[in-house]
Amino acid sequence: MSENHKHTLLIFGKRTELYFSILCGVFLANGFLLDKLSQLSDTLIVVSYIISYGFGAYFISIEAYHKLRRGLFEIDFLMIAAALGAAYIGSWAEGSLLLFLFSLGHALEHYAMNRAEKSIKALGNLSPKTAFLKQGNTLKEIPIENLKINDIIVVKPNSKIAADGVIINGSSSINQAPITGESIPVDKSAIQDHKQPLDFNAIDKSHIVFSGTINGDNKLEVHVLKLTKDSTVSRLISLVNEVETQKSPTQRRTKKFEKIYVPIVIILVTILCFAFLVINESFQTSLYRAITVLVAASPCALAISTPSAVLSGIARAAQRGVLIKGGKALEDLGTITTIAFDKTGTLTEGQPKLKQLIAFNNFNLKELYKLVYDVERLSNHPLARAIANAIKNQEQFDDENNAANVQAIQGKGIQASYKNEPVYIGNLKLITDQDIPISKTIENQINKNLEAGETVMLVGYKNQIIGLISVMDLPRKSASQTLQRLKEIGIKRMIMLTGDHKRVGQAIAQQIGLTEARGNLLPEDKVEAIRELIARNGKVAMVGDGVNDAPAMALSTVSIAMGAAGSDVALETADVALMSDKLEMLPFVIGLSRKSKRIINQNIFISLGVVAILVPVTILGLTNIGLAVLFHEGSTIVVVINALRLLSYKEN
Repeated sequence: MSENHKHTLLIFGKRTELYFSILCGVFLANGFLLDKLSQLSDTLIVVSYIISYGFGAYFISIEAYHKLRRGLFEIDFLMIAAALGAAYIGSWAEGSLLLFLFSLGHALEHYAMNRAEKSIKALGNLSPKTAFLKQGNTLKEIPIENLKINDIIVVKPNSKIAADGVIINGSSSINQAPITGESIPVDKSAIQDHKQPLDFNAIDKSHIVFSGTINGDNKLEVHVLKLTKDSTVSRLISLVNEVETQKSPTQRRTKKFEKIYVPIVIILVTILCFAFLVINESFQTSLYRAITVLVAASPCALAISTPSAVLSGIARAAQRGVLIKGGKALEDLGTITTIAFDKTGTLTEGQPKLKQLIAFNNFNLKELYKLVYDVERLSNHPLARAIANAIKNQEQFDDENNAANVQAIQGKGIQASYKNEPVYIGNLKLITDQDIPISKTIENQINKNLEAGETVMLVGYKNQIIGLISVMDLPRKSASQTLQRLKEIGIKRMIMLTGDHKRVGQAIAQQIGLTEARGNLLPEDKVEAIRELIARNGKVAMVGDGVNDAPAMALSTVSIAMGAAGSDVALETADVALMSDKLEMLPFVIGLSRKSKRIINQNIFISLGVVAILVPVTILGLTNIGLAVLFHEGSTIVVVINALRLLSYKEN
């Protein structure tokens, strides 16, 4: 419901506008039947029509008044003018019919908008109102707003989880459908070491829980890591509220068109009022024609054709755990034929496994293990953590704390000091930048690992290469099938952009069916690659984690973030956020966008088509005001119903 209506007396509650429209129709029918079937005086019949006018014009007049105060002559004003003109020339039935159908269209429009908004904002009711705070051996029920970071809450079986946090005791299957759209509950377990400082975004997803999701059959203890106002569901609601202010390109074009079109209609109608001065007819006939043209030319259906479809499309996406941030993203995504993908965590599992650790230049292998472990465990990079954990599990080392001053070098690796000597662990570019020589033997070993699809890192220490680390990140099980489905729905080019070696990228690309793979790319190289793809293909979508790929995603036509439920950064930066970590949602959201685009085009064709036919017909006097009202307002109702079809969209 519009802002103007929110400040209006609603005697029947939220459905007052609909009931007023129905009452308008009831008194219209009453007046018409009295006129045709009874011998009552004309005064009583007109009274029935006046009451019909009152109900039909109530909300429209309020809307027109507020717009006129801002200097806007829009559709509501045209409808009131047409109805008053009809009353002036004695066409009370036609005026009432106009107000009935227009007010009904308005009520359906607001119903469509409210239904779509409710589908999204129902998220606001997901979180429970209270939480059970653990204080020693006792539980205290408190409002969720009073929870603080590092509080411990108890989640009872089959109840809603009250805060974003990490499980520290217990295990259960969690229904995450309200946040991620996943239909199958996800198994979650307690984190092993919860005494150390905990970073919500860095913890394995098998240990974290989201506010508003539903616990399974077991009791859990959760360490709160986010305040209620900062929870994933709160951030989601906040971003959805912003969506409504982001108009699609078609909406913006339609609004510009209306600003030019409505004054032209007013001028045309004014001129037609004085047609009797030029042609041989009465003023009454000229005025009747002018009012009929005013009805026919008003762009009611056009005004609602795009926003109703956009909001319905966004609402349907939200039901499936996809946040589309505005009409522009919805429309652009439907026109995409080229998609660029990040590799790690997008096309692959994002959980690299240590394959080999090889020593060179007579460096002791056990000492190499210790050096790599000591350095990598200080880094926050997922790859470094995977290597450090694998070495610890394999070698059972104690922390010797020989490494310090770890610094990430973006797109290359890390540097640190080990026993007060500089050490470098990263790709070939990092090593060559330090002027460390690479022998033919090492080059051959690198090529061998790369051809096997493994990611290779070199270890430089005391100005020589002392070791090679190889890890492998396996493709997602759903990647091949998803890419095949994308091809079937018309995606022609799918390109991998990775900071990994080109051969690794190509090996994975061949396995899953990508059209191209580009490797050895720094963040700035990915930006250049996106710029080149846009120049070649027009529009490009970029799929990544929304964090490491932020510059490239910002440049792309549509940026799509994977697994955004656990990432505030992804929710903020991406145009489209897949709340679940499921690549297979891509065909659904692209299909939905294309369906939305088709419905927007259908609605515009219907609305402009009706106007294009009715205006010349009414100018020539070939139809009466009643038929003009029926066809014109009927088209408004048709476009609203057409847009609502998106709420039940299913991928074929």
